[in-house]
Amino acid sequence: MTGYAAVSAGSPRGTLSLELRSVNSRFLDLQFRIADELRAHEPMLRELISAGVARGKVDCRLSLAEGAAGATPGLNAEALARLKALAEAAKKAVPDAAPLRIADLLRWPGVIAESADEEGLRAAVAALCRRALAELVAARSREGAKLASGILERVRAMRSRVELVVPLMPQAIAAYQERITERLREAIGSADDERIRTEVALFAGRGDVAEELERLRVHLGEVERVLGAGGQVGKRLDFLAQELNREANTLAAKALSQAISDCALELKLLVEQVREQVQNIE
Repeated sequence: MTGYAAVSAGSPRGTLSLELRSVNSRFLDLQFRIADELRAHEPMLRELISAGVARGKVDCRLSLAEGAAGATPGLNAEALARLKALAEAAKKAVPDAAPLRIADLLRWPGVIAESADEEGLRAAVAALCRRALAELVAARSREGAKLASGILERVRAMRSRVELVVPLMPQAIAAYQERITERLREAIGSADDERIRTEVALFAGRGDVAEELERLRVHLGEVERVLGAGGQVGKRLDFLAQELNREANTLAAKALSQAISDCALELKLLVEQVREQVQNIE
């Protein structure tokens, strides 16, 4: 499902801005665009978003506008001393190696000492993510409610097609048996009514769709139940749509009349529309 949320708040280091965008996807796909000075918070953001969103492609953008009163990071003397010793050892082993540059030093893990404000910054990022996530989930829920309404409308249409087939079956079976009887008489050239009745019953049994109609009713009822229960229903509905499609295909293959075939084709079209929608529902 789609959704958008953008929030900002102050922090010990300046103003934080976080943006979440969500588009349709059958699975959860997280993409992050985070300022370098905030990159260490990506695992926490990934954990928070994964806990709140189960499906969709989510793009997270986090930036920091440093404030004038922001804490100035310092250097970790111990880390620098260790790095210096390593550099000297490496120089002895590889005399022709280029010396470390200032940029290399600053990128080395632990060289820049974390200030006392780092914990406050982490808490601010977490709180901001929760705010944005709440807005995103609310937007997705509103869209989900509209999608659910559309699916229920199609479920009612499918149920009406199923009920249309039921009264058509006796007449269709009788007409089919009559056609088969005539063809058998012409083919075997016999007046053996018992043999003809056996063959007719065999062929007519292949066109009996009572089981398919009952399974269609059960699956449609389950779709309504799942939607009514709420929560994360996308994958369950996806499975039910596959089962509905399977039964609709069988009904079309066994159709004994044009009217039944037309109902089966309309049913397949409605099922496909539902399948397209449920792939967007969490």
